[in-house]
Amino acid sequence: MGVALSKLVKMMFAKKEMRILMVGLDAAGKTTILYKLKLGEVVTTIPTIGFNVETVEYKNVGFTVWDVGGQDKIRPLWRYYYQNTQGLIYVVDSNDRERIAEARDELHRMLNEDELRDASLLVFANKQDLPNAMPVAEITDKLGLHSLRQRRWFIQAACATSGEGLYEGLDWLTSNITT
Repeated sequence: MGVALSKLVKMMFAKKEMRILMVGLDAAGKTTILYKLKLGEVVTTIPTIGFNVETVEYKNVGFTVWDVGGQDKIRPLWRYYYQNTQGLIYVVDSNDRERIAEARDELHRMLNEDELRDASLLVFANKQDLPNAMPVAEITDKLGLHSLRQRRWFIQAACATSGEGLYEGLDWLTSNITT
């Protein structure tokens, strides 16, 4: 009985590992979010050419987060990061009304990929601290999230610089990714 109990305790306290792909249009705040989660502070960033990868530890889960650049010339390379992705974090600049349709098109193009069919989708509506930021309901509508019938998704208001909303998003991911 001691061996069985020991195995059960190990299973209960074993750290889960999750592979997360974080994408979005350029200047949405992906790298700022990554390093706010990793280091707990805001770091000065430059446009990401290529990718950043970090492991973020949160609530006994190791999130390996792949933050891939969002410039239009780089977006076709996103597909090389799809394999084994369990969670997709899509970061939207809530203040960028001019490119919300472009953000929607890129999101839906990705979600149609077979390799991402089982990935849970977390949308960070970033930059909510700005005075003209679109509210979550408007972003939900403009991204067409309600049309996603066969996918677990959630949208979280966020501010990368203050950290507001980031851990609520990770809580949702933790509960909605099957490992």
